[in-house]
Amino acid sequence: MDANKYQAKAARTLIDYPDFEIPDNEIMLVWNAIGLAGEAGEVAELVKKAVFHRHGIDGAFREKMVKELGDVMWYVAAVCTKLDMDLGVIMEVNIRKLEERYPDGFSSQDSKRRVDVQEGAQ
Repeated sequence: MDANKYQAKAARTLIDYPDFEIPDNEIMLVWNAIGLAGEAGEVAELVKKAVFHRHGIDGAFREKMVKELGDVMWYVAAVCTKLDMDLGVIMEVNIRKLEERYPDGFSSQDSKRRVDVQEGAQ
């Protein structure tokens, strides 16, 4: 599915929150950022149990991962929507950064060099 189409379809299920002293957009931004962190934690927990608890990486694990990664994607799209950012553009910018950092694919040397980060900012 196209990233922008996904973002639009996901936005259909965003919650309209009643007025608070904090503007609605800010409340929902915080809500979605916290949700993103929580869902990322669930992904990490599944991987931890699969690897360190030896639950295995089988079909059931993959089914759970699909659902949890979908939840992560929903929250990423929600944050983008609340900030009026285009998910497709964010994906493109990330790929350009990776291409600059790792012009020939990942290498430890390029990882240490981080040519896309200014000297002293690492």
